[in-house]
Parts: sequence; C-alpha cells; structure tokens
Amino acid sequence: MAVRGQGIVINEPSVVAIDVKGEQQVSDFFGRTASYETSGAGSGIIIGENEEEDLIVTNNHVIENTTSMKVQFIDGKSVDAELKGTDSGADVAVIAVKKSDVADETKSKIAIAEIGDSNELKVGQGVIAIGNALGYGQSVTVGYLSAKDRTITAQDGSTGQTTKVENLLQTDAAINPGNSGGALLNMQGQVIGINESKSVDTKVEGMGYAIPISSVTELINQLSSQKTRGTVAEADRGYIGFRGQNVDNEAAQKFNMPVGIFVYKIIDGGAAAESELQENDIITKFEGQSVSSIEDLKEKLTRYKKGETVTLTVKRPSNKGYEEKEIQLTLKGQDSMKNATAESESKDGQDNKDSRDSGS
Repeated sequence: MAVRGQGIVINEPSVVAIDVKGEQQVSDFFGRTASYETSGAGSGIIIGENEEEDLIVTNNHVIENTTSMKVQFIDGKSVDAELKGTDSGADVAVIAVKKSDVADETKSKIAIAEIGDSNELKVGQGVIAIGNALGYGQSVTVGYLSAKDRTITAQDGSTGQTTKVENLLQTDAAINPGNSGGALLNMQGQVIGINESKSVDTKVEGMGYAIPISSVTELINQLSSQKTRGTVAEADRGYIGFRGQNVDNEAAQKFNMPVGIFVYKIIDGGAAAESELQENDIITKFEGQSVSSIEDLKEKLTRYKKGETVTLTVKRPSNKGYEEKEIQLTLKGQDSMKNATAESESKDGQDNKDSRDSGS
C-alpha cells in the first residue's frame, strides 16, 4: 500500500515513529549520583516478520540506553517494542513488536517495505525521506542524491566520542532530528537507505546522510535472527567483571590499535576471571554485535541475565599485530563480585564505577 502523486511512490505504511524512554545517571562535584528519566524520538522501517513478531530496523543511536520503546504506526496506534539486536559500528538496530499486540485494523494499514538496490543508485536521482521529524509525526521531504560513498566524522551525544562513519549516501532532502532510522526511498517507493540524522552538521544546510541499504542487508538479517530481549532487573543482571578503557577512532589511529574496549584489569571472582579473557585484550564484539565503548557494552548487558553464556570477540596482541579470538563466558551476578571487587580496590585504591557500575 503506497501513496502516489505526480509519478512519485511514497511508501508511508512501512515507516513508523519510535518513542523511547531511558534513565541517565549524573554525578555532582561531591561524587553523589542521581538519575533522571530521558525521552527521545526516532523513526523505523518495517522490514520483515516472523511467526510472532513484526520486525523494524532503525538506527542504534535511536534506541541505545533506553528502558522502554513504543512504536507508532501510520494510523497513530502505538504498541510496546523490544530489542532484537544492535550494531553500534554500523549504527543499525532491529526491534520487534508482537503481532498479538497489533490491532487487526492497524494490520490492514501497514506493510513490509520493499527493499531496493542502493548499489545501482546514480548521483542526481530523485529521493524521498520519510520519518518522525522532531517527534511531531510522520512527514515527507523530497530531494536528490547528491553524492555516494561519503565519509564523515560524527560525535556520539551520550559518550562524546567521535566516530568515523563511512560509505554514506548524501542527499539534499531535509533530514532532521527524529528522522533517524526512517526510510530514504527512490521514486519507485523502494527503500535505498536508512536516514542517519545524527551525522548532519548543524552549520550547513542541504547535506543529509543515509546508510545505503545494500551495505547492511546481511547485518539486518543477522540482527533479526537474534533472540528478542527486554531489560533485565538489576538484581538479575549479568556482569563480565573487568575494568576497561574505550579505544575510539582517534586513539586507535594514534596507538595503532583496534577500535573497541581495552581490558586493563580482570576482576577476581567475576565471570571474566573464569574465562579465557585476558588483560590487554580489546573487546570488539558482544554476541556477534559490534561494541565500541564500555557504555555500549553496558547497554547490551542490561538485557542479559546472570547465568547466561555469551560470546565475546576480542583482538589480542601478538607478534603479528592483533589476532581475533572468540571467548565464551558465563555471566555472573553483581553480588558474586562485591567482595572480590572491594578487596581488589583496597589494594589499588581505585573506585569500582568503571568495572561493575559500567555494566562490564
């Protein structure tokens, strides 16, 4: 089902609005911490289904650090959503809504998006951007494909880290906050990109960016096959048990290291101490999903219970540079680490916030 006008096909039923809520902790000058609720808005594209769920792709930065998500369909009806999987490096995430939660009337008005081939795009082609601009609801803007294979430097608003984003489509179709995760369409109504508004520089106009859909199709399929996970209560949450340091793009280039999380201390009594994880390893993936910061890993761990076995992908220093290894470990609860962590910190005088409280 699509809207047609003047030869343009606008596939609105495939695009959804996403409203998220999260919790952020802040510390004052005296080290006291307080938490407050945050909220945000973005967009998504219905890209598939399984027997029980409708699957929606969006940007990772739309749903990261969230405690709850709601998806609003074209008819204005909203349902709760849960996470399937994320990849921070590609800035792609897949979320799911239960079909049983979607009213029959709504089901008749929505549709799975038709996916195009972004490899066949030519500069100068007309494109259409659809999304939940500024959180006001679905809107449509029209423009042209200005360039392909663009590389820009974006800043993560939650960590302040800079990230190099490559292979982007550039368009002069207006892409605003809230459009993130929405669809960039060709004139036949096929999805050829995922809007990436976080990469838009506020100092310029007419320079929006999108992730080419063909470059992440395999990743989307992989994330769609992940187990759907909700947020786990803190008492039941699993932890790895290490202290780490983020290696962003700047540090990676300066020290010739992979981007990821540098493990500088294994906590006695934690899950890591009973695994093959070693100090000086750099964690690059968690359960096959890219992680580039402790904050990113912490967010993923909020959806895993103690006792679950997970796989870490690490880059380990060797005579040849770095070798990639996969390590399995069984997550432990926070309580199992307290005594060991306190004893460790009494020796080195460090606070435990960058180990246990970082979700690692």
